[in-house]
Amino acid sequence: MRAFISSVYLFLYAPIALVVLFSFNAGRSASEFTGFSTAWYGKALGNTFLVSALQNSLMIAFTSAALAAVFGTMAALGMERLGTRTRAIFDALFAAAIVVPGVVIGIATLVALVAVFSFVNPALATLWPGDQPPQLGLGYGSIIAAHGLFSMALVTMIVKARIASLGRDIVEASSDLYATPLTTFRLIVLPQILPSILAGFLLAFTFSFDDFIIAFFVAGSKTTLPIYVFASIRRGVTPEINAIATLVLVASLLLILTARLLMREKKSKSGE
Repeated sequence: MRAFISSVYLFLYAPIALVVLFSFNAGRSASEFTGFSTAWYGKALGNTFLVSALQNSLMIAFTSAALAAVFGTMAALGMERLGTRTRAIFDALFAAAIVVPGVVIGIATLVALVAVFSFVNPALATLWPGDQPPQLGLGYGSIIAAHGLFSMALVTMIVKARIASLGRDIVEASSDLYATPLTTFRLIVLPQILPSILAGFLLAFTFSFDDFIIAFFVAGSKTTLPIYVFASIRRGVTPEINAIATLVLVASLLLILTARLLMREKKSKSGE
């Protein structure tokens, strides 16, 4: 059993280790290591198209993660006030949003956006006073909306689990002391669930930053970092691609580790 488990982990992580190793290759080959060099990292960071795609990914990831954190927290707070059966239905819906394959979400989002644009754009053309009415289309907004909606389910599940561990006692005690609902949330509930909100934000940021499948369907003419990497691979794999993948890997691991530490620290403080 140990040998089998070791083989599985080796199969999963050996290719990733090879990508990191060949990012330091001195030659142009992505399969033959000819010497140690960090030149490909400098070339990658000096690529204007790469930097532009990186900026797009950072902006999209931060915006979608922020929206997911806000609306996911609101959804988690609202679900705690629902009845048991109704809450179970919403739990199933949020869980389904997480487990549904990305290609299904991408296609469904694309179809929905095209339907909305076909209805809204003619209405804007009719109501717009000028000669050139604005036209809604695929781009930054569509990627942020798609990533935000998916990430919202993730944030909701994380924050809801933290709210469930708090219980109603502290909220009821605050009400008995004549605190308003807003004051109770600001001084009692929010400090308790803030680490979970930050953890959900970081995980949502990581998902959006790394996502290719959903962004590929709804990006339009915009290019994110994963889309740029995919297009570059079609022209041939070089150590520059390995360097990009290594940088994304390190950034993702740091964000996930930070999220885990936030959740673990909060649990240790509460004695869980």
